Amino acid sequence: MTSEDNLVRLEKHGAVGVITVDNPPVNALSPGVPEGILAAVDAGNADPAVKAMVLIGAGRSFIAGADIRQFGKGRPRPSRRTHDVLEASGKPVVAAIHGFALGGGLENALGCHYRIAVASAKVGLPEILIGLLPGGGGTQRLPRLIGPQLALDLIVSGRHVPADEAKDMGILDRVIPADGDLLKAAIAFAEEIADVRPLRRVGEMTAALPDGPDIFEAKKQEIARKARNQIAPYNCIAAVKAATELPFAEGLLRERELFGELENSDESKALRYAFFAEREAQKLPDVPKGTPIRKIETAAVVGAGTMGGGIAMCFADAGIPVKVLEASQEALDKGFERIRNNYAVSVKRGSLTAEAMEERMALLEKSTSYDEIGQCDVVIEAVFEEMSVKQAVFKELDRVMKPDALLLSNTSALDIDQIAEATSRPEEVGGAHFFSPANVMKLLEVVKGAKTKPEVTASTMALGKLIAKAPAACGNCDGFLANRSRAPFNSEMVIMLEEGCMPEQVDKVMVDFGYPMGPFAVGDLAGLDIGYAGRKRRAEADPNYRKLPIADKLVEMGRYGQKTGAGWFKYEKGDRTPHPDPVVADLIKTMSEEMGNTPRPFTDDEILKRLLFSSVNEACKILEEKIAYRASDVDIMWLYGFGFPRYRGGLMFWADGLGVQDVYNQIAAWHQQYGERWAPSALLRRLADTKTSFREAHTLVK
Repeated sequence: MTSEDNLVRLEKHGAVGVITVDNPPVNALSPGVPEGILAAVDAGNADPAVKAMVLIGAGRSFIAGADIRQFGKGRPRPSRRTHDVLEASGKPVVAAIHGFALGGGLENALGCHYRIAVASAKVGLPEILIGLLPGGGGTQRLPRLIGPQLALDLIVSGRHVPADEAKDMGILDRVIPADGDLLKAAIAFAEEIADVRPLRRVGEMTAALPDGPDIFEAKKQEIARKARNQIAPYNCIAAVKAATELPFAEGLLRERELFGELENSDESKALRYAFFAEREAQKLPDVPKGTPIRKIETAAVVGAGTMGGGIAMCFADAGIPVKVLEASQEALDKGFERIRNNYAVSVKRGSLTAEAMEERMALLEKSTSYDEIGQCDVVIEAVFEEMSVKQAVFKELDRVMKPDALLLSNTSALDIDQIAEATSRPEEVGGAHFFSPANVMKLLEVVKGAKTKPEVTASTMALGKLIAKAPAACGNCDGFLANRSRAPFNSEMVIMLEEGCMPEQVDKVMVDFGYPMGPFAVGDLAGLDIGYAGRKRRAEADPNYRKLPIADKLVEMGRYGQKTGAGWFKYEKGDRTPHPDPVVADLIKTMSEEMGNTPRPFTDDEILKRLLFSSVNEACKILEEKIAYRASDVDIMWLYGFGFPRYRGGLMFWADGLGVQDVYNQIAAWHQQYGERWAPSALLRRLADTKTSFREAHTLVK
């Protein structure tokens, strides 16, 4: 038996009916698949020759989950849902899992009577990551199967659970080796339990609460800071709580009600947009289809400082051998000590085993000679941010690296074309801008120089995925896409101080908006001397550059941030908590008066919009200059590079929510009030005139 569109088929293997979902690439539950599963279960139950059934996925996965594009379209729920029909089957059904069983995939597996998986499989209910809750019985069945505490942790975190751990929890009944024959093992398992009665139905189990404190209130307190401004985490908690208080059928109704509150929420729309924006960033319109991707099996990093060490860790974390080059053995040893200490922190936290730490350290190799790295597939330069230093490095790389090696610079702002000029092969040179700390931050900004080959750009994007980053590409200009679009924000936050605002008010506004840290605290963490050096470089290159005297004075006073114990805020020894500093308040007051300004109060709304609108305007200029492909690429860089709250979708998505016309009107008003730095970009003006959204801005770029 095969469904009309060949998405699901039922085949008999002796007395076992095998239901195969075949909906490439990941067997999503898109239209046609649920109907095919229902028909197959009905056919299996109607066939007296079938004693048990196996539900399995073709290709690389079991069932990865629902088709996210179907959410929010107001489609009526079917009267018969696959997980309910699987559970109600009069004959036992075994879910055979490989690849991923996520969201609706795991919910269908929970509807089955037994679950078997290969060791490499992962399961989970990650709906919270798109602002939803598991709406196919997951919040009611999982607590009944493994207990409400474990279920609560998995549903609220959305994490993917490896097969062995899932078996220990009780989600899986059996795990076979990763290279085992899953279908054969599942059929044997189905034959083994074919006559076992009564059938084990998860919906008939009880979700018993553990003794002790209220786990639901404890979870709310645990997530309070991270979940601020969001509703999905709290609806997830309420749904799991319902599993402990209501009969199964009533619990399903409560789950559906809580899901309905989320499906069309701004939060979920933004998170679903971010999900697709990340995938859209992989599409490079100027890279021909079929462009070859170079294989990366070995890597080298030039520079063992904070950035270089973090980049090296990214490769080691991905299981890729990496050589780290430094000018001196002393600098190299110091860098490796820093790497080991970083890993040791993860071991102490319990996120990494001591064995895994040693395995990763073993992938790192010390080098003090360029000749030792020549055969690596990729090299990333991560030395001091000065053009002459970087050009000297690339001259050496040109001499030693094999012909097909990727030559990449981690520069955050310097001209990739100038760096490439130091080599005889500029077409092999590109930017791979990691964000600090490199081993933690997910963004990889891939920069195309004027002569960078499409093959190099495509291979660098693939490298980003290989080392678990979120890569997004852009063209070459001062600051590229990410830092250039952020630069007006960085300037405006200090300019507002000249008018009487205080760092602590700015930081509170941005934390309340959803940032994990305020921008002044972030500056202190990164080091204020870094921004100071960049401002000096830009001021020397541009006589009209808008200087920031308060920020410069702070650095000249020796206040570099956390590393000196004082920056915009002061810090107690051994404590990273920022404390407002009267010294800074006096400096702001004195310098503001010297500039002829009269301090005035600021509303939170003005602070928020002064910061973000300045960057929206700059992003429009970047789009118009074709430095960026799409507004969604701006959003990806802000989400993963600057901590923009994901549940707001990204800078440009957020601005679309306010309305292009309103954004333009405010920027135009500030242009009249503050002068040229607020001049609306030509593209922004066209967007307002044509009522075109920021997300569609690329359609107006000639």
